[in-house]
Amino acid sequence: MAMKAIIKTGGKQYLVGEGDVLDIEKTAAESGKVVFDEVLLVTEDDGKNIQVGDPLVKGVKVEAEVVDEHKADKVVVFKMRRRKNYRRKTGHRQQLLHIKITKISA
Repeated sequence: MAMKAIIKTGGKQYLVGEGDVLDIEKTAAESGKVVFDEVLLVTEDDGKNIQVGDPLVKGVKVEAEVVDEHKADKVVVFKMRRRKNYRRKTGHRQQLLHIKITKISA
């Protein structure tokens, strides 16, 4: 009985199941636990019993524990105007949370 859910966090949507490990954008995690309230879809029994939200499924929460905090690879931003002697090079590294899904409560 594999329960799966689609959650929304950081402007992105993720398909998760219990025991899955994934990287998400950093949020305010308290004591190593994260609870996702924005659940868009829940499925049980490998797709036979599906609940679709309008836009969210009511009463469903996905709980996760924080495994690690780290930064993503650097994204280089290079701006140039040809023949104008204008060059700017900056970079960005996104803060990420490495989380493990512990429970999907319906």
